[in-house]
Amino acid sequence: MIAVLLAAGRGSRLRELTARKPKCLVEIAGKPLLRWQCEALRGAGAARILVVRGYLSHSLTPEAAGLEAGSFETVENPRWEQSNMLSSLLCAGPWLERAFTQGENAATISYSDIVYPPEHVRALSACAEPLAVAYDLCWEQLWRLRFTDPLLDAETFRQTDGLLREIGGKPQNIAEVQGQYMGLIRVTPHGWALIRQTCAELGEAVARMDMTGFLRLLIGRGIRVGAVPVQGRWCEVDNQEDLRRYEQALRSESWPHDWRRCMVCA
Repeated sequence: MIAVLLAAGRGSRLRELTARKPKCLVEIAGKPLLRWQCEALRGAGAARILVVRGYLSHSLTPEAAGLEAGSFETVENPRWEQSNMLSSLLCAGPWLERAFTQGENAATISYSDIVYPPEHVRALSACAEPLAVAYDLCWEQLWRLRFTDPLLDAETFRQTDGLLREIGGKPQNIAEVQGQYMGLIRVTPHGWALIRQTCAELGEAVARMDMTGFLRLLIGRGIRVGAVPVQGRWCEVDNQEDLRRYEQALRSESWPHDWRRCMVCA
């Protein structure tokens, strides 16, 4: 297994914390986000890791993340200001295709503003579908920590028989949300071919489409996307208030979204 981290964006909602460094170098629980991610991916068996850089790319090095030199490879998204994570993923295309040609059978694609344990990556890796996403069954507790009303930011998510059926809509009630997509995706060589073909058909519209919208498009075209459940043990850093609340929650030994230890869903 190989892995791609999509780390081109600035993370402007973190304000001064990203004035001189990319979002993935912001620290939580004593380590940069990028270090937590690389450690989880390596712990799950990733033989190689590619980081897609953009904002302040010169500063995004293994050493800056507290990792050994050579811990990951890099590629640039030169249009990071005018594009999105889907565009960043396409920048990783040549690297992925070389690795698949050399015999790699799957890649984990990760957002760079999330933290998670190796177990979540292993669970996703076990899915047999050419494309698959991880989703959190315990999402509501995390969203209630972050938002006064969890429905203000939650998106619809529905699966049946382990296949994604709906994602990215605006829910009217909690019942419409079976879980929340985490920002972890698994692709096989065939899955990557489906992504590449669909993006080629979209053309310039790729730069205007977010990842959940793209997943919605794929399933709307009848492409099978696996849905792999996990229970807590992850979080997303969007702003300084997220960091403050997480650091406070981490002081409790029973917070179900503490990615650093084995927990069960409350």
